[in-house]
Amino acid sequence: MRTVLFIIRKEFIQFRRDRKMLALSFIAPVLQLLILAYAASLDVRTIPTVVCDQDRTRESREFAGSFFHAGYFAEAGRAETAAAIGPLIDNGAAAIGIVIPRGFAAGLAAGRPPQLQVIADGADANSAGIGLAYATQIVNRELMRRQQRALSGLPAGLLVRIDSRPRVWYNPSLQSRNFMVPGVLGMLLMVMTMMLTSLGVVRERESGTMDQLLVTPIRPWQLIVGKLAPFAAIGLVDITLVVAVATLWFRVPLAGSLALLYGLSLLFILNTLGLGLLISTVSRNQQQAMMTAIFFIMMPMIILTGFVFPIENMPRFIQWITYVLPLRYYFVIIRGLFLKGVGISELWPQALALFAFGSAVLTLSVLRFSRKLE
Repeated sequence: MRTVLFIIRKEFIQFRRDRKMLALSFIAPVLQLLILAYAASLDVRTIPTVVCDQDRTRESREFAGSFFHAGYFAEAGRAETAAAIGPLIDNGAAAIGIVIPRGFAAGLAAGRPPQLQVIADGADANSAGIGLAYATQIVNRELMRRQQRALSGLPAGLLVRIDSRPRVWYNPSLQSRNFMVPGVLGMLLMVMTMMLTSLGVVRERESGTMDQLLVTPIRPWQLIVGKLAPFAAIGLVDITLVVAVATLWFRVPLAGSLALLYGLSLLFILNTLGLGLLISTVSRNQQQAMMTAIFFIMMPMIILTGFVFPIENMPRFIQWITYVLPLRYYFVIIRGLFLKGVGISELWPQALALFAFGSAVLTLSVLRFSRKLE
């Protein structure tokens, strides 16, 4: 172990002298979290909306105004005809078009179901779906208000009211940032530890210092442990920085145990260090290591592990593939700890999966690395 400690000390000295690597390890994760947390938001607010009021009555004006009073829609102009809405959506000036036909007020007075046309820009399917849901909710609420006003003069025994009180657990404000920021933590931890490990080992080989270490009486396991331990320590420091920014700056609640977060993060780091070491064994230079990590490891993990796209919505054979991606399990852990405050009794299947995959990947990487050294 004394030899391992000397190697670890050598790695930290070399790391301290590399200003670029120092900034990449500690400053880049915080900057990336600040940028991604603001940019990676699924909340849809102030949807640009254009209204075509063909009825031109007090009721139609009140009905159109109810959309903009809700806070979800922002008025992007008025259209004289329904055909004029198309160009506004085409050039991006509006995302939603509302057409109130003639006879709207007369239909309300006669008790007939009013007709209303809502046109959405389907190029952004997520925003269009959410916008249509908002519009439907506003229409139903406005119709309910008018019906209650019309029935207010009837005897109380004839009125049946439903008192609905929805309750949202774990994220009462329904802010997507509370869901995305823990995911960004997992993604950054994967990128930093895996990239630093693969680039660090390949750089040693390129500079020739690896050959110098091989002629010393250092055993392969000592060299591997000595090189991986500093990157694991850097990963723990990155977790501390990112958790501090997430909780203090973005106000994302950490409902679970901080000690359990560090412990299960170490299991995830076991996987990323193994993947980084494995990449270094199949790469001849740093550029090749970076391209291999990005296209064959990082991109599949970001797309297929539930960071943005729900795994349940993927085809069945794609869902089976996600079971071999460690980031899938870490996302469940990190979001469960942040939002739900769950413990090891709920997270032990994910912890066991990370330990199993990490042990297998690290063993394979060590065997390949030892064979390279020989």
